[in-house]
Amino acid sequence: MGLLSSLPPHRRGGGWQWSFLDVVWAVFLLAVVVFLALVFTPRRGDPLSVARSGGATAVPPCAATEVDLLPCEDPRRSSRLSREMNYYRERHCPARGEAPACLVPPPSGYRVPVPWPESLHKIWHDNMPYGKIAERKGHQGWMKHEGSYFIFPGGGTMFPDGAEQYIEKLSQYVPLKTGVLRTGLDMGCGVASFGGFLLKENIMTLSFAPRDSHKSQIQFALERGIPAFLLMLGTRRLPFPAQSFDFVHCSRCLIPFTAYNGSYLIEVDRLLRPGGYLIISGPPVRWKKQEKEWNELQVMAGALCYKLITVDGNTAIWKKPAEASCLPNQNEFGLDLCSTDDDPDEAWYFKLKKCVSKVSMVEEIAIGSIQRWPDRLSKLSARASLINNGVNLFEVDSQKWVRRVSHYKKSLGVKLGTTHIRNVMDMNAFFGGFATAIVSDPVWVMNVVPARKPLTLGVIYDRGLIGVYHDWCEPFSTYPRTYDLIHADAIDSLISDPISGTSSCDLFDVMLEMDRVLRPEGTAVIRGSPDVIDKAAQVAQSIRWNAQVHDSEPESGGTEKILVATKTFWKLPLTSQ
Repeated sequence: MGLLSSLPPHRRGGGWQWSFLDVVWAVFLLAVVVFLALVFTPRRGDPLSVARSGGATAVPPCAATEVDLLPCEDPRRSSRLSREMNYYRERHCPARGEAPACLVPPPSGYRVPVPWPESLHKIWHDNMPYGKIAERKGHQGWMKHEGSYFIFPGGGTMFPDGAEQYIEKLSQYVPLKTGVLRTGLDMGCGVASFGGFLLKENIMTLSFAPRDSHKSQIQFALERGIPAFLLMLGTRRLPFPAQSFDFVHCSRCLIPFTAYNGSYLIEVDRLLRPGGYLIISGPPVRWKKQEKEWNELQVMAGALCYKLITVDGNTAIWKKPAEASCLPNQNEFGLDLCSTDDDPDEAWYFKLKKCVSKVSMVEEIAIGSIQRWPDRLSKLSARASLINNGVNLFEVDSQKWVRRVSHYKKSLGVKLGTTHIRNVMDMNAFFGGFATAIVSDPVWVMNVVPARKPLTLGVIYDRGLIGVYHDWCEPFSTYPRTYDLIHADAIDSLISDPISGTSSCDLFDVMLEMDRVLRPEGTAVIRGSPDVIDKAAQVAQSIRWNAQVHDSEPESGGTEKILVATKTFWKLPLTSQ
C-alpha cells in the first residue's frame, strides 16, 4: 500500500491515465525516432530524379489524353496570350522543369507507318484518328477517309484538281523542272501535297502551318513522309537564315503580307534568295472584296523592285531582283534598308524588322549564279568562306561523314537506305555533311543548327538542303512520332553553353524530347564523350529504349563513343508490342 499510495493520483489503479506532460514527452520521443529514421535510412528518390541523375528507373507514361503533346504550342497556355499579330499562336514553351516528364504514348490502334513512297498517297487512319480535315476539305481533294486509311488525292484549296496539274501550270512561268530551283518554302501548307509532289522534280520544299482548328495538318504531312514544320508567322522572324529559299509559295495561306507596315512581306524578302520567285495563289490576288489589299500587295512588291511575271487567274508570280536592293527609293510604304547592325541571319526568337535586310554576296548566291542541283550539293558554298577556317572545315566535314555513314550502315546496323527510314533529323548539322552523305537514300533530312552555335544554316541551304535554327534546351516544334531516325553528333555540346562550357540543360530532358519526336521502332544515333554516352545509355534504359554503345570508327582516332538505340513499341497500359 505504501508504494501505491506514493504514486500520483492519476496513475493509481489498474488503468493508465495520461497527463498533458506525458503526451508532450511521447510526441517528442516519436519525433526523434522519425528524424533518426529519415537521416539514417538510404533514400531512393523519386523515379524522375533518379532518371535525371543517370539512374535506370523507368519514366512513367503520360496520360492517354497527351498522345499529341506539343509543349511549346499548347492551347491551354496560348489562350491566355495576346492575339495581336498572332502572338498567341507562336512558340511559347513551359519554363524549365514545368514540361511533363513522361513518355508520350501512341494513340490506340497505332501501327508502324506506311513506308515511302506509298505513304505520299495513303496513311493509317488510326495513327492520327482526326477526320476534321477530311470532312471540311474532302471536296477539294485534300484527303479522304477510306476504310483503314486516309487517302490523299493531292488536291488543295486552290488546286482541287490536284497538285500535279497545278505544278504544271506554275512551270509555265517558274523553272520548277530544270534543276535551277531546289529549295522552297510553302507557307500555310495544309497537308503539304504541293511540296510532296514537287519531290519528284528534285525540289525540297519545307512546308509549314500552325497548330489550328483543323488539327494536325503538319502531323499528316510528316506521316506522309513530306518535309514539314510546325510554325506561325506572327511577331518574330521565321527560324531560317536570310536568302535561303529559291522560291516562296502561298496557296490561300491567308497571310496579310502588307499589314503591320508590310512586316510579313519584308520577312518573305529576307528569306528569298536573290533572283528567287514569290508565288501567291488565292486572296488577295484578284479576289472579290479584297481589291485594296491586292493593290497594296502589287505596290509594295514594286517598291521592293520585284518583277511581276504573270497574274494567271488568282495566281500571281513575282521574281526578286538578282542584284542588290533598289532601296532606298520613293515608296508609299516608307521602306528603307536596315542598319549595318542588323544581322539578317539572326532568327531565333528575333522580332520582325520593319526595314529590309541588306543583301550580301549577291553574285555568288543568286539564282543563276549558284550551281544547279545536284552540283550545288558538293560545291563549296560562298558563305562557308565567311566562317573562320570555313573552306577547310567544309571539305573535312564532307569527307568525315561519308566514312561515318558507311560505318553506321555496315557495322552498326542502322537501316539507312531501306524503307524503314524516311524522316530524318540531324540535331547538330553544322554544314550538313551527314545529310549530304545520305542524299541518295530515300530520305529527307531536317538539318538543325543550334541557335547558340555559329550560324551555318545558310551554307546548308546553299547546298540545296533544308533546316531550321533551334535551341535543344527547349522542345522542338513538331508533333510526337514524326521522325524515323534522329542523329545527334557531339551531344555534349547541345546541353552546354558554348562560351562558358557549363551545363545549360539536362541530357535527360533532351533525350525525353527525342523520345517524343521519334516514332515507335525508330532509331536514335548519339555521339559523344564516353562519360556522357554512359549516362545516355542509362537514360535510354529509363525511357524504354533498347540501346548499345559502340566505339567510334577506327579511322576517327578519337575517344568518342556511339550509342545506337531503338525506341520500343509500347502502348497503354505499359506493354511491349
